[in-house]
Amino acid sequence: MDATTAPHRIPPEMPQYGEANHIFELMQNMLEQLLIHQPEDPIPFMIQHLHRDNDNVPRIVILGPPASGKTTIAMWLCKHLNSNLLSLESLVLNEFSCTATEARRLYLQRKVVPSALLIQLVQERLAKEDCVKWGWILDGIPETREQALRIQTLGIAPRHVIMLSAPDIVLIERNLGKRIDPQTGEIYHTTFDWPPESEIQNRLMVPEGISELETARKLLEYHRNIVRIIPSYPKILKVISADQPCVDVFYQALTYVQSNHRTNAPFTPRVLLLGPVGSGKSLQAALLAQKYGLVNVCCGQLLKEAVADKTTFGEHIRPCFEKGMAVPDGLLMKVLSQRLDQQDCLQRGWVLHGFPRDLDQAHLLNSLGYNPNRVFFLNVPFDSIMERLTLRRIDPVTGERYHLMYKPPPTMEIQARLLQNPKDSEEQVQLKMDLFYRNSADLEQLYESAITLNGDQDPYTVFEYIESGIINPLPKKIP
Repeated sequence: MDATTAPHRIPPEMPQYGEANHIFELMQNMLEQLLIHQPEDPIPFMIQHLHRDNDNVPRIVILGPPASGKTTIAMWLCKHLNSNLLSLESLVLNEFSCTATEARRLYLQRKVVPSALLIQLVQERLAKEDCVKWGWILDGIPETREQALRIQTLGIAPRHVIMLSAPDIVLIERNLGKRIDPQTGEIYHTTFDWPPESEIQNRLMVPEGISELETARKLLEYHRNIVRIIPSYPKILKVISADQPCVDVFYQALTYVQSNHRTNAPFTPRVLLLGPVGSGKSLQAALLAQKYGLVNVCCGQLLKEAVADKTTFGEHIRPCFEKGMAVPDGLLMKVLSQRLDQQDCLQRGWVLHGFPRDLDQAHLLNSLGYNPNRVFFLNVPFDSIMERLTLRRIDPVTGERYHLMYKPPPTMEIQARLLQNPKDSEEQVQLKMDLFYRNSADLEQLYESAITLNGDQDPYTVFEYIESGIINPLPKKIP
């Protein structure tokens, strides 16, 4: 069918349902599993996969040189995400695996496990019910490109790969002070992380192989291997500096593993910008419309256009304008619905600002099916708002707009005739800000996944943050 003569009108509920329930990602994950496992009967396999419901469990690889703190970060992530930690030591100590018994024998003899045997151990462990249900974190595996390729061949695909990095001199110095608790496996340091309990202090042991020469040898081997591992994870690898407090490294790692990667899923942005008067909503909406082709929907402008065009709705709105009264929510919503139902909004998406102003309006917007999929709160301090708005002026002769601080008039003659819009007076601005903050807490509670931004900075910096929030999936909120 010719799309130009008979375009398809897709109900707005369909893409909203697909986005809300991640239908595209669900089908993509199921197709990946079918191709990896190639079951004889795909239907029962797909049903089992859907019942398992583990597409979003942690599947994390943490890499890093000796003394970079990767084991500590892996353990903290494991506790926070309630997942399973897999390391070379834990794999070879598995008493219920024949493969682990052989690996343990070789490890005790040579201090190394052959790649094929190690990956077999990994495969066996990941097949266990706890790893399938709660996910896994690989600590320091793979160690070589051969191991990385073997893992990929088996269909073991991490969702996030973290690589810790620090200068060698820092790592050597850090390694010399390392101590280990033989009972818990916790790692401490004589300078940076010494336990306060004397009982723990007394049982700490110096690990093997942490001399300066041994550490330098391990670092050389690591650098030789890591440059060949990195290309195996081109879009999911994040490098984090380990030369900073361990807590900072952990929170950067946690933020990354809680993020979702961009997908090829169809996405129609429905953006809502909220913020006090003067926070820059109109400018950000214009920038989004210019770059991404979104329809710029300003509620106040729609009402003015309806009155100017003398539409049916406009005739009902005019008396409210003349008396300085607020337009009733029902009438306002009819004007807004008429615009959001147009084909350009359905196809290209929209960016809405100036509405809703309170919880009732937000519920009304959602009840009619206009749920935004990205919400941004622009926070700007009171003094900055006052500075932005109360210093605005207009030239009644030329219509040129000025700002006494950011764009002063070029001559004293022009400055003498400048006028201030009554709505920019301190009293009016104060009134509007009080009204916004009176309702903002309720709106923040309703839009739980909203992104809060600092609007008191360069507008193009703010735009970059908004842009990132739109093109990237919303982060998962794990308690």
